[in-house]
Amino acid sequence: MNRMKSAIALKKLQEEVVQCRKCPRLVTYLKEIETHKPKRFRDWNYWSKPLPSFGDPNARLLIVGLAPAANGGNRTGRMFTGDRSGEWLFGALYQFGFANQPNSLRRDDGFSLNDCYITATIRCAPPKNKPLPEEIETCRSYMLKELDLLKRIKVIIPLGQIAFIQTLKSLKFKGFKIPSLSFGHGKVYPLSGSTELRTQNSELRTIALITTYHPSQQNTQTGKLTRPMFHQIFKMARSKL
Repeated sequence: MNRMKSAIALKKLQEEVVQCRKCPRLVTYLKEIETHKPKRFRDWNYWSKPLPSFGDPNARLLIVGLAPAANGGNRTGRMFTGDRSGEWLFGALYQFGFANQPNSLRRDDGFSLNDCYITATIRCAPPKNKPLPEEIETCRSYMLKELDLLKRIKVIIPLGQIAFIQTLKSLKFKGFKIPSLSFGHGKVYPLSGSTELRTQNSELRTIALITTYHPSQQNTQTGKLTRPMFHQIFKMARSKL
């Protein structure tokens, strides 16, 4: 499948994501969020649907988030757009040449990614930011299809431990050999695919997995994750590419 076909397939896949209604609990919760939205967002017409992944279909860097924020991505209609975690993520991506501007508040503000694609473990904002195991498994099929279509991915950065664990599970489903790995900030794990995952040059497909704490307010406000620590992750990613 050439790049144009992959890009078209990715677009169709994201259209499928937006139409998904497989998890009744999440469908109900999205409606509740808009009904009880904060006063500062009372003039917003909330997206209130599953969020599509977005970015460069020819990307070599894949970012894996956890779930949309109730009044962030779920409000704006784009992952990490309009919330504090997004400020950290987009700022780092901009500094290392993966984005055209340092932040994004709306999905129509011209923000775009270069050589980077952003996806998530689950596409709907869950109650208390805690998706159920069965909801994660239901949503996994979308990421598995993305891994098939994003042919050039060389580096994956899961944001936080849950995204780390679920990314490893997804890669295992796609035939990657996954040894016993521990989570911690700034670790780099080279992973190789099975013989079915050979490149056009008959080489095994390899990916570098780089771990980081999630840029949540809980981590950034307590100092568990600082900007230098977070930026170091993307410096490492850039060096790998």
